[in-house]
Amino acid sequence: MQVFCSPLRYVQGIHASSQLAQQMDAVGMQGPVLIVAGKSARAQAESFWRQSMEQMGWQFAIHDFTRECTPEEIEAVAARARAMGARSIVGAGGGKSLDTARAAAVLVGIPFALAPSIVSTDAPTSALSVVYDEQGKFLEYRIYKRNPDLVIVDISLVANAPVRFLAAGIGDALSTYFEADACRVSRKTNMRGGLSTQAAYTIARACFDTIIADGADACMAVKSKIVTPALERVVEANTLLSGLGFESSGLAAAHAIHNGLTILPATHDFLHGEKVTIGVLAQLVLEGKPRAFFQDIIRFLRTVGLPTRLADIGVNVNDCAAIQLVAQRATQMGETIHNEPFEVTAAMVADALVAVDALSAAV
Repeated sequence: MQVFCSPLRYVQGIHASSQLAQQMDAVGMQGPVLIVAGKSARAQAESFWRQSMEQMGWQFAIHDFTRECTPEEIEAVAARARAMGARSIVGAGGGKSLDTARAAAVLVGIPFALAPSIVSTDAPTSALSVVYDEQGKFLEYRIYKRNPDLVIVDISLVANAPVRFLAAGIGDALSTYFEADACRVSRKTNMRGGLSTQAAYTIARACFDTIIADGADACMAVKSKIVTPALERVVEANTLLSGLGFESSGLAAAHAIHNGLTILPATHDFLHGEKVTIGVLAQLVLEGKPRAFFQDIIRFLRTVGLPTRLADIGVNVNDCAAIQLVAQRATQMGETIHNEPFEVTAAMVADALVAVDALSAAV
């Protein structure tokens, strides 16, 4: 069976935070509301949330998210939602606060909206939470039965965030087309247990085309803290196109290698999309993509400030033991690297990571 999934409603725009409750009401959500918010998102948007909730006559509370998306944090948010009688949960901030809110809402059995203040991952539109331990090591994907009822992206917040977050989202989005193509060729199932559709594959390709065309200009806009059409297109690509593309097409080597990289403590200070970028480059090597194409991708990554060598994410290319650990974790049973249209071994991944470093150094 072919399966395509998406959120019920997607909204993006300047000062979209001021319409949070009204957009929630448009999809049938109700108060009281528990907002799971990162520190920066709360500082920038709390006044807008308060005004919006008051206009709807809804009570709300804010849970400060300061940790990883861990099983313990998910349980803590769910417990608070139950205690206050919340009828909706909102996740606001970065990907981990959104994943925590999503997981907690599913536990409680209430609708949820996600309001990213940065677009550093394609997590917002999906029905998936990435769960880590307290040290930031990847534990598992949790895949739920429902996508968000609402995704609302305030581009004003994105434009005022550090450009590193936008760039990381571009790195995450860059993987979408390559992993979708691998799943298409191998006819492996997507994140919702079905085969891809023409719509999902076309969206994944549109995501790639958009970030290549507009990524550098969008980063320039954020550096200047302004909103431009290029930024609006890349925000949509990072969030909506990449989110629909990965969930309904599937993941492959790039994200499995990211998961492997998280096993090294030295990588924990780097963003999800930065590590996925190295995974993308390794996937291109594994698939034997032409060197000229690989070089074009390297040049693009440098224009947006994304890593192109292992040292850029804290990994020593000469540390054979560390690279072998990454490779073994990336190829363990059940990992998405096995969606590639050929058998992938740990030795192949280790060689690909070393090759990425050498090929990138030559550009």
